[in-house]
Amino acid sequence: MGRKKQGKFVRCDNKSKDKRHKMKGKSIEAFTEEMHSAFEASLHPKEAEAPQVKLPCPLAMWELGHCDPKRCTGRKLVRKGFVRNLRLNQRFNGLILSPMGTKYVTPADREIVAQSGLAVIDCSWAKLEETPFSKMIGSHPRLLPYLVAANPVNYGKPCKLSCVEAFAATFCIVGFEELALLLLKKFKWGKVFLELNKVLLHRYAACQSEEELLSVEKDFLTTKPEEEEIGKMGGGGGGIFGSHPVCVFCIFLCGGGHFVFLLHISVLIGFASCATFGM
Repeated sequence: MGRKKQGKFVRCDNKSKDKRHKMKGKSIEAFTEEMHSAFEASLHPKEAEAPQVKLPCPLAMWELGHCDPKRCTGRKLVRKGFVRNLRLNQRFNGLILSPMGTKYVTPADREIVAQSGLAVIDCSWAKLEETPFSKMIGSHPRLLPYLVAANPVNYGKPCKLSCVEAFAATFCIVGFEELALLLLKKFKWGKVFLELNKVLLHRYAACQSEEELLSVEKDFLTTKPEEEEIGKMGGGGGGIFGSHPVCVFCIFLCGGGHFVFLLHISVLIGFASCATFGM
């Protein structure tokens, strides 16, 4: 399209539009600097709450009212100003942890998170069939790989993560561990999540592709506990599964039986599918 200016036809400068679009983006260097600043600010009690602590990317949640507000970690993050609620049919342009995803979170998602943020879905397992996932719109739906919960309700159980654990896991995998720490510090048990999953999160974060990440996941699930110990806490812990073929349907619980998003694990041994929701 063009426009008239003082009797002359002037064509819009597409290069200028492209330049303006690029200027909206944030470099990884700028994001990392903002992340460091937010983390440093969180270390000071008087400045540890939002909006004093400004996150370098938006965090969001589709909340359907299924969850106990006193136990939901997602709602706590909303109350503290770190996460905003989304309406149904409201689009989110960042990474979305959703059962509609066909890809896993990998380090390759780093720029998407830095530019556009991260969102989760808060719904009840009991009301799964009536949950309108199609109305939670975005371009980058993702699944999380296998991890172990540290929340008080499901401590040590595979896949039963809470909302804050889902946020933290994604940040660790894409290389923004300080943001994971910042959020987990809001919960007394939060840092335990990183201790339980230290080995797996480190390996996931080092993967160069989704295929490599799934290979790491498969290797862990098919290794005997005595051969592959994970999440040691004072000498305890160990692998969750032995060397036998696995077929699991795990529930990603949200507080006292409510859920946030579907985690799907595809393992080449027989085929293990881990569908998971959490709070």
